[in-house]
Amino acid sequence: MKTKYIELRTRNTFGSIIDNYFTFLKYNFKDYINLYLRYNALSVIFVLLSSYLLVTGFMGLASRDFRFGMGSDETETQLYLGFGAILLVLIYFITALINYSFSSSYITQYVKTQGNQTSKNIWDSIKDNIGNIFLFILLGILIYIGYFVISLVLAFIPVVGTLVQYAISFILSTMFGIAFMAIFSNELSTVEALKEGWDFSINNFLKVIGYSFVIGFLNLMIMTLILAIPGFLLSIYIYFSAESNIDIVTSNFASILFTISFAVFLLTLIFSQALSQLAYGVLFYNLHEEKYNTYLQSKIDLIGKDE
Repeated sequence: MKTKYIELRTRNTFGSIIDNYFTFLKYNFKDYINLYLRYNALSVIFVLLSSYLLVTGFMGLASRDFRFGMGSDETETQLYLGFGAILLVLIYFITALINYSFSSSYITQYVKTQGNQTSKNIWDSIKDNIGNIFLFILLGILIYIGYFVISLVLAFIPVVGTLVQYAISFILSTMFGIAFMAIFSNELSTVEALKEGWDFSINNFLKVIGYSFVIGFLNLMIMTLILAIPGFLLSIYIYFSAESNIDIVTSNFASILFTISFAVFLLTLIFSQALSQLAYGVLFYNLHEEKYNTYLQSKIDLIGKDE
């Protein structure tokens, strides 16, 4: 066993579920981050590329003459922006798909193997569910389109509309997180998994809302800490550049610094999605045990067998 195993299939209070999540991260973060980087190596490269295209394009528009060794055609600048934006959207979508699958498979294999998860069984689990994953994404897009329409209507209702928007957002996030876990843990079809995610979310409405809010807030704090260093360095550079009358928009060093900073921001945002799915995995096992008592029953069935 690689690390101390934390049993997640237990009936816990609200505070204990959150404590289990951070205890799980404490014991498994090193192993998780090593596998995460292995699965996202190409994503990191493409995020850097899209960041370079976007930053170069924005700085080219700001300077109004594309003095980055690429000519002075403004159309070329706009092409950089366009290609950068398209690449960023594609990479963000693909990486989110990978991370939701990876995090769900990771925590599922963690429970099934009692902490002895490996890259191979994680990858095999993803491959076995690839059809359900793509169907899930397509249905998820349709559901979020409906959510967007409802949000537009609620935007015209002051205060109450905003609160309802947040509530629906938390419910949907939890429903999708739990449904993704149901696909990997219980080997359900996409439709069955969505039904289970909806059932768990609605029947545990207050717990789901509170858990999503707390985990979202704590993950935001983690993101802020990660972004503090590049943000501090960037602000120092901009301050001294202004003091020294350096033209930032035509500086090659500035373009490199902005590219790296923007890439770090994007990678941190993507990583927070992966952490959120781990959190929903912890919640899934708690809610599943509360409803079905499968782990408790398995322990009861063992009583007397060794006598």
